[in-house]
Amino acid sequence: MKYNRNVYHSLMMISQFGINMLVPIFLCSFIGITVDKRCGTSFWVVVLFFIGAAAGFRNVYRFAKKIYERPAETRKHRKGNRKEIQDGEAQEDKN
Repeated sequence: MKYNRNVYHSLMMISQFGINMLVPIFLCSFIGITVDKRCGTSFWVVVLFFIGAAAGFRNVYRFAKKIYERPAETRKHRKGNRKEIQDGEAQEDKN
């Protein structure tokens, strides 16, 4: 059974979104729990959870922005190549 490469690419992107969101939340929450236990407080876990969530959203935003910028750059590059080819053909026709 042969699968399309786009399926694997889409699955990779979906998993990358999840990883980019969850890792900062878990790390900051773990650090908050550790700081709360050592200092005897109970608010650092909440503060660091929201910092982790903000970092996760930032990671997802940057990843999505990078994904949507690539096709536009590729199109510009391809259009430039087409124009160069057309210009080259036009110059050959003149000679």
